[in-house]
Amino acid sequence: MNVDAAVAAVAAIAGLCTGVFAMLAFRWSERDQAKPTRTSLHTDAVLPPGVDTVLSVLRSSAVVLDEADAVVKASSAAYALGLVRGGKLAVEPMLQMARETRRDGEIRQIELDLPRRGTGRGGDALAVSARVAPLGSRLVLLLVEDLTEARRIEAVRRDFVANVSHELKTPVGALSLLSEAVMDASDDPEAVERFAGRMQNEATRLTNLVQELIDLSRVQNDDPLEDAEPVRVDELVAEAIDRCRQQAGSKQITMAAAGTADLHVWGNRGQLAAALGNLVENAVNYSPARTRVGIAGRRVQAHGGGGTSQAFGTGGLIEIAVTDQGIGISEKDRDRIFERFYRVDPARSRATGGTGLGLAIVKHVAASHGGEVTVWSAEGQGSTFTLRLPEAGAVRDRARAASDPSAEGLDDEDRPYETFNDPLPAHPAPEVLP
Repeated sequence: MNVDAAVAAVAAIAGLCTGVFAMLAFRWSERDQAKPTRTSLHTDAVLPPGVDTVLSVLRSSAVVLDEADAVVKASSAAYALGLVRGGKLAVEPMLQMARETRRDGEIRQIELDLPRRGTGRGGDALAVSARVAPLGSRLVLLLVEDLTEARRIEAVRRDFVANVSHELKTPVGALSLLSEAVMDASDDPEAVERFAGRMQNEATRLTNLVQELIDLSRVQNDDPLEDAEPVRVDELVAEAIDRCRQQAGSKQITMAAAGTADLHVWGNRGQLAAALGNLVENAVNYSPARTRVGIAGRRVQAHGGGGTSQAFGTGGLIEIAVTDQGIGISEKDRDRIFERFYRVDPARSRATGGTGLGLAIVKHVAASHGGEVTVWSAEGQGSTFTLRLPEAGAVRDRARAASDPSAEGLDDEDRPYETFNDPLPAHPAPEVLP
């Protein structure tokens, strides 16, 4: 009996111990589950209230790092720039700066050149400005601004100022030297006349340069569509031919125009006349004597066939091609000829009074009118510059209504340029001397 009682007592004590251990294990499990884990630290819940919303509307690339340098939050722009890879900040200088800010709480800023994603070439570097600040007690906020475009614009502005200074210095210096020569040769009428002629040439060159700088500034800043109107292409061509008639006559260059009748473009008449005049003037200046400069026009359909904006009327385009038989342009120069002050042959440009701004003006006029300018050229064979501009839609609609219905089926792109041997309009070219 005593043995049975002892066994029962031992069993009761064992059961009590088991229950106590089970209760302690349950309590320990609850405490362990309540502790924050490394995974939970990386969720958006650790961000202070409202920070997530603010980061989503910032234009800067934003990255939030925790105390273990893991990325808690990153904007899509940060991934696009390649700042975040595999959940980690991939730029070591920025990571080091974040650690220092976490340690002492000071705001830091740095500018870096980063390789573009997928390339390791220095020429493709991204210029960025990174700013690091503490965010709460454990987090660090990194904001990165892309400065690449701003740096490019600043470089263009700096080069432009340097080029303008150089171009102005040349004729001004020449005028100063020539004036001294005139003073020293005051008793020699022939020398005075010779030096005065050269002074007049330099003054003309300086005047042209200043005027083209003014024209370039105007086409870059003004909106040509504020004073837009339908402009007749044949009138633009006639004005360009008259502008270059004297130069062409002195070199016995024939200027011929064809295919420009009944064509109208939409835009600012003054800017369009300046652009086409620059193309024709270049063709004359860079052509040898007793050659031919041709100006041809035609109507084509815009790519895609759809209509353009209402300001540009229908989806039609007018092409005006200026062809010469000059020295041509090498392949390496073709991509740069529309840059300001870039000249294929500086020596020839000095002889012709060129400033290197004419084609830059043409490019800006074409772009501001919703068109473009392209070039085909072969060395020793000549060049063809093609100016494409939106057609004046209302004028074209009236012309179609009055035209012969039998011609409606012919697509404009199937109409070739008229040859320069066709009869010319009422503005004859200078005669070629025998």
